[in-house]
Amino acid sequence: MKATAAIAVNVFRESVRDKVLYNLVLFAILLIGASYLLGQLTAGQDVKIIKDLGLAATSAFGLFIAVFIGIGLVSKEVERRSVYSLLAKPIHRYQLVIGKYAGLTLTLAVNVAIMAVALYAVLFYMSWGVSPDAQRAWDAPALDPRLLKAVLLIFVELMVITAIAILFSTFSTPILSAALTFGLFIVGHFSADLRNFDQVVDSPAAIRLARGLYWVLPNLAQFDVKAQVVHAEPVPLGYIALTSAYAALYIAMLLSISAYVFSRRDFK
Repeated sequence: MKATAAIAVNVFRESVRDKVLYNLVLFAILLIGASYLLGQLTAGQDVKIIKDLGLAATSAFGLFIAVFIGIGLVSKEVERRSVYSLLAKPIHRYQLVIGKYAGLTLTLAVNVAIMAVALYAVLFYMSWGVSPDAQRAWDAPALDPRLLKAVLLIFVELMVITAIAILFSTFSTPILSAALTFGLFIVGHFSADLRNFDQVVDSPAAIRLARGLYWVLPNLAQFDVKAQVVHAEPVPLGYIALTSAYAALYIAMLLSISAYVFSRRDFK
């Protein structure tokens, strides 16, 4: 347990020192700020524009952080041959995988929190001086606490993406791992269409294959509640709990496979 925690802390420190990480977070914050200017161009929809673009920026740049840092957590150790010195210590290979994942998850949590604070700061500045009568015309208040539900599910989705990136990095090159992770991210947002594949084709084999892929591939669309939150639609806590439980099970499966694959690799 101590070894896993030490690896996680070391990954967090390395990620914080990464200039690419700073650039991504800074660019995301600037994009959130730019959404304020775009909101001014749309009369009566400025709050929705800022919330929508702010949440989209948090999701997009969190994805870049999860993928481009996640794919290098294991592969860099192998390329630099520093994995030999790590494995020479009294730690198991599964501890290395879990520690890497925990460290990047902590990094994501900090960065998502920073971007959420930036979004609320822009919304606070935008709502400053607006009359109460005008605010009552909004679907939801500018500093709507329900935004945190969308931010939370964005973070949970990024945790799943991180586990996917680490899985691919245990047996593939960084470029191929990034391509596979992005591809699975895109497919995961359309996996629900596989369930209704029988309405498109008549082939029983294709329908069975689509149904099988539906149950195997991650259903990432369920983590996207940005539209509901922006338009003040309810997002029940039960839905968040059930979706988070699904993510936890899927992450556990991915990390188990990653640990098994990494433990079977021959570094001689």
